[in-house]
Amino acid sequence: MSVINSIPRGPNDYLLLDGHVRHDILKETGATEVRTIFATDDEAYTYNKRVNHIPPVAEHFMILKALSSGVSEERVAQVLNVDVAAIRQKRKLLDGICPEAVEILRNSDVCAGTFAILRKMKPIRQIEAAEHMHATGTFSVLFAKALLEVTRPEFISEAPLKRKIEATSSAAQAMLEQETESLIRDMKVVENSYGTDVLTLSIACGYVERLIGNSRVERHLDKHHSDIAAELRSLLSEVKPERTMRN
Repeated sequence: MSVINSIPRGPNDYLLLDGHVRHDILKETGATEVRTIFATDDEAYTYNKRVNHIPPVAEHFMILKALSSGVSEERVAQVLNVDVAAIRQKRKLLDGICPEAVEILRNSDVCAGTFAILRKMKPIRQIEAAEHMHATGTFSVLFAKALLEVTRPEFISEAPLKRKIEATSSAAQAMLEQETESLIRDMKVVENSYGTDVLTLSIACGYVERLIGNSRVERHLDKHHSDIAAELRSLLSEVKPERTMRN
């Protein structure tokens, strides 16, 4: 049985990183010694590249699941080490957002402010806006505001008179220009790698084509891996016309 601690912070002072339950059990049983593993880095100041941050939508559903199971908001806030107000905000994150838009954005890093902007749109426009965000990889509040300002009045969930900024105003134009510049930069990055990607694809497809051209390999794939063989043939049929046109 082991308890993992960090490097000593002072005389007889250690930060427990793992094994909290085991530590409590050992104290209750009166144990005075335990085999321990000490970390060599203070993880509070080192970036762990293996940490996967949970998407806001998934976090919302997890909080709802906990609350529906009888866990109080205060308890959830205490466990997550956040304020109760933050838990309430996360609980209401998707209020007024249609399920189709949620499905599009469920694995994206979308902040609460962006959902607040989407909430001002009608469901059909929410779906269009979510598709724009997903296609461009841009989920900022600024981009959401720009999409809202160019939305036709009949697709706005609130009265047009309540809109503070008109689509033709300098503020809306500035937001659109800023997001357009960002999209252009992203397109240039794609353009720079496009030639290499196409070359890599052509080489890979050429190799697969020669591999399938071997009758023994083809028979083996058809007999033991027919699904893979079908996918490879489908891929070659889709890519080959493009390769022929470029040649």
